[in-house]
Amino acid sequence: MDGDERDPETYAVIGAAMEVHRVLGHGFLEAVYQEALAMELEERQIPFQREVALDVHYKGRSLSGLYRADFICFESVVLELKAASNLAAAHKAQLIHYLRATRIPKGLLLNFGVPSLEFQRYVL
Repeated sequence: MDGDERDPETYAVIGAAMEVHRVLGHGFLEAVYQEALAMELEERQIPFQREVALDVHYKGRSLSGLYRADFICFESVVLELKAASNLAAAHKAQLIHYLRATRIPKGLLLNFGVPSLEFQRYVL
């Protein structure tokens, strides 16, 4: 499932995330990294939407729950941020479900909760 390592859009986003992690380190809650990443994306002129509502369907009917992707960048990359000691299968599954719900082909799972930024690319 890993995407192309040289994709310019995911490369740009990972660079922004690395800068946030370099400045803040690990140990904060996810919301801190989310706000800092929004600032960094803006500074780098990377187009993004934050807290994007997702329409999830079941048997042709829309579910009433509110599901949100942390970011969508370039209108083609879904970002899911975590601040966990390790990434679990549930984190990966969440991003894959967001990709399917949005029909956006590329996703990044970013984990700020470890000493060195952890990232995983996914392409549907």
